Amino acid sequence: MATVETIYLGDLRSEATHVQSGTKILTDAPTDNHGKGEAFSPTDLVATALGSCMLTIMGLAASTGNFDIKGTRLEITKVMAADPRRIGEIKIDIHFPMDYTDKQRKILENAAHVCPVAKSLHPDCKQTFRFFYGD
Repeated sequence: MATVETIYLGDLRSEATHVQSGTKILTDAPTDNHGKGEAFSPTDLVATALGSCMLTIMGLAASTGNFDIKGTRLEITKVMAADPRRIGEIKIDIHFPMDYTDKQRKILENAAHVCPVAKSLHPDCKQTFRFFYGD
């Protein structure tokens, strides 16, 4: 069974449906690539997937360590590169709502770097993470 079904709607817009849940996501080409920019671009979704994956793996690690990261917020910046056009870098600032012990920080920072999306991206796609505690 497919995980996602995607339909091209025209005008550089697609609609992806998560088969199991029925949840839908629209994508548009960005304005700098002839699109409308009215929805996430496919490359925006890659950066979003990295951030969501990091949060999930950090959440699992925190739960295992008997602490919580609820309210943690990410600021994600995607930097495009040329020749060929691709994602050159994804910058993620991770803002935790509270301070943690040194041991908890190490658990969280290690977890962020081992999420499956991070490990699936090409090595030429630089991943830059910054951690802020007690924001």
